[in-house]
Amino acid sequence: MAIPYADRHQAGNILADELKEYADQRQVIVLALPRGGVPVGAVIAAALGAPLDVILVRKLGLPGHEELAMGAIATGNARVMNDDVLRFKRVSESAIERVVEKERKELERREKTYRGDRPLPNLEGRTVILVDDGLATGATMRAAIQVVRQQSPEKIVMAVPVAPRDTLERMREEADEVVCPAVPSSFMGIGQWYQDFGQTSDQEVKNLLEQASR
Repeated sequence: MAIPYADRHQAGNILADELKEYADQRQVIVLALPRGGVPVGAVIAAALGAPLDVILVRKLGLPGHEELAMGAIATGNARVMNDDVLRFKRVSESAIERVVEKERKELERREKTYRGDRPLPNLEGRTVILVDDGLATGATMRAAIQVVRQQSPEKIVMAVPVAPRDTLERMREEADEVVCPAVPSSFMGIGQWYQDFGQTSDQEVKNLLEQASR
């Protein structure tokens, strides 16, 4: 099996090449999903000459199978549920709310860690490029799109290095444009498409955001 990406930096370079039509346009902004999306987004933002920021989203893991997303929450009280998962795994409303409460606390912690008192930038009339290091169910990206839509952007471009075909088809209904260079026929997880898929730390996210702001 050929692995298309050495690491997130290389994935960002490949995506940046696919997004070069957006280079040096003042209305363009790159919003990355922490943590893994930030190294990818930083490369894209630098290549396009665009500002970089983060949009905070948390996956709602299915109780007992936390790696499987039953939904996601995001800044601004956005909440998206994955009906496909919930259809096959019955989860009580109280169990869902416990997961939501736990993830909302982590969302608030990351918001304070990464952004401090700095608000989400004004996105009205802008071209927003939403970036992550890959998609599985797409729940977190759908929540991010929901938040961005509330601010009336001109266009939402979703850019990810790898995703399964069925997820991409659903995302085409959510975003105005979808960019994804690797669409494997067999998809077991995002990490299998990277030679180096080490965890991105909070400090790395902060460093990349500070570098971008300079």
